[in-house]
Amino acid sequence: MAGARGCPQAGTGERALAELLLEFSRAQYRAKDGGGGGAGSSAKVERIEKCCLELFGRDYCYSLIQNVNGEICGHYPRQIVFLEYESTDRERNMFESTVQVSKLQDLINRSKMARCRGRFVCPVILYKGKHVCRSATLAGWGELYGRTGYNYIFSGGSDDAWADTEDLSEEDSAFRNADSQLFDKVRGHDIKLLRYLSVRYICDLMVENKKVKFGLNVTSSEKVDKAQRYADFTLLSIPYPGCEFFKEYKDRDYRAEGLVFNWKQDYVDAPLSIPVSLTRSLNIDWSEYQSWDLVQQTQNYLKLLISLINGDDDSGLLVHCISGWDRTPLFVALLRLSLWADGLIHASLEPAEILYLTVAYDWFLFGHMLVDRLSKGEEIFFFCFNFLKHITSEEFSAVKLQRRKSLLPGFTVEEICMLKQRDRGSTTSLSSDFSLVLESSPGAAGSFTSEAVELMPAGAQTQAAWRKSRTSSPQTVLWSRTPQSEDRPPYQEAKSSSSSSSNHSDTFLRAGSSPLEVPKPRLVPVAGRESRLEEVRSAFLATYSSTIGLKAAPSSPSGALGGLLEQFARGVGLRGSSSTL
Repeated sequence: MAGARGCPQAGTGERALAELLLEFSRAQYRAKDGGGGGAGSSAKVERIEKCCLELFGRDYCYSLIQNVNGEICGHYPRQIVFLEYESTDRERNMFESTVQVSKLQDLINRSKMARCRGRFVCPVILYKGKHVCRSATLAGWGELYGRTGYNYIFSGGSDDAWADTEDLSEEDSAFRNADSQLFDKVRGHDIKLLRYLSVRYICDLMVENKKVKFGLNVTSSEKVDKAQRYADFTLLSIPYPGCEFFKEYKDRDYRAEGLVFNWKQDYVDAPLSIPVSLTRSLNIDWSEYQSWDLVQQTQNYLKLLISLINGDDDSGLLVHCISGWDRTPLFVALLRLSLWADGLIHASLEPAEILYLTVAYDWFLFGHMLVDRLSKGEEIFFFCFNFLKHITSEEFSAVKLQRRKSLLPGFTVEEICMLKQRDRGSTTSLSSDFSLVLESSPGAAGSFTSEAVELMPAGAQTQAAWRKSRTSSPQTVLWSRTPQSEDRPPYQEAKSSSSSSSNHSDTFLRAGSSPLEVPKPRLVPVAGRESRLEEVRSAFLATYSSTIGLKAAPSSPSGALGGLLEQFARGVGLRGSSSTL
């Protein structure tokens, strides 16, 4: 693919990023409007879109899902990238798709109704042949019944900007049967898409079980689906503060250290819940999550995501919050940048290029409302890139996790150390300050059988497989200071289920891995990781200061952001840039 004018190539990275940030700060991206900033910005948005395609094409072969006029989703890219496999220049010239795009597009069209605002499960990162996906949470009764096609009763705005709906609750007995049939249908299509993408782990960042507005449940989530349609997936409830919390971050002079979310608020009812088998290797005391400050919480959640996607199985990962355009891009972007810093993805991109791709694709083209957030002081976007200074060490490296796993089969470094301590007669006990609740999954003790999967007649030979793991008693560990709901779906390993919706057991098509040999990623030493992330952060701060940051500074009570960025600007030779704004 030829280089697009305005891409962040050598010597032009800052200029391209500045144009992107200025466009981003003018209007929210809307696919049907060619970007949303009016006729004058249409050409700029088109350059941004083309540049993203070029940057993806440096390291991957991909297919495109067409969303030209926002037919699928109004706030998703007009051309959605489906990464198929890593590739060399020679392989890109010989590219044969492993995906039946028309079938995938049809599956997406059917599944989009299941998610809030139609923000369906969309793959955005490819690592070790596994997809990291993003989406909104599940749509609730109000949204499903309030739509015609994909025209929503919602009209943009923050997560709280819900439109009014008829005064009928999801629990209303007169509609319960109809609700069940509708949810079976739309969520069944959503489940088929998740399976197609080999997603096993679903990470829910909501601090609520359901989003409530005007006394109604206007969204839902997999963790409280009463029919347990999502019981075949590994559900992780990892509650994380919404964008409004980042107003406090700004008001505290952009200091995340010591900033702790208030978990006692009435609407906060989702406890942290992670399968115990996924917590052993991280050496984190998850019982303390409500006492973590914003730095610790973000660090620990990122470690968890890296651990999940770095596992030995072929399972992909879904991350979502409510609408999927604030907390979701925060963790998608951090995960992309962390894996890049290790040399494991986007291996050919320089710091300015991966920064551009992350801002443009993960944030801008997926509809983050930067204008609205800046006007309210909810600076989660700035937090994302400034936070890179907190993840430079080896403990966030996926390469380190790979080395730890290879030390002794079945044991981590921490477990080996504990064994040595036990041999010397020492003992280790859990803290008594919290209760550990283990949920055993009924019916999950049996072994799994392989699902029938039809091979796709794509150009190259493809293989589809849903890797199963065996367990005798799957368990979930819950840390909560509030009573648990009995309708909470227990953790179960992926299996062929006949007890839930009939849509679950339908045969589905999935593109497998490419038969072509993929290039091995370059592994970056720890010092290289740190310098690469610092270079990305420095480039962001320098350009942000000359475009958005200093303009926003007067709205800060202490002008702290202006001082921070102005001091940085002097350090990199940009002193005086504020006088031209």
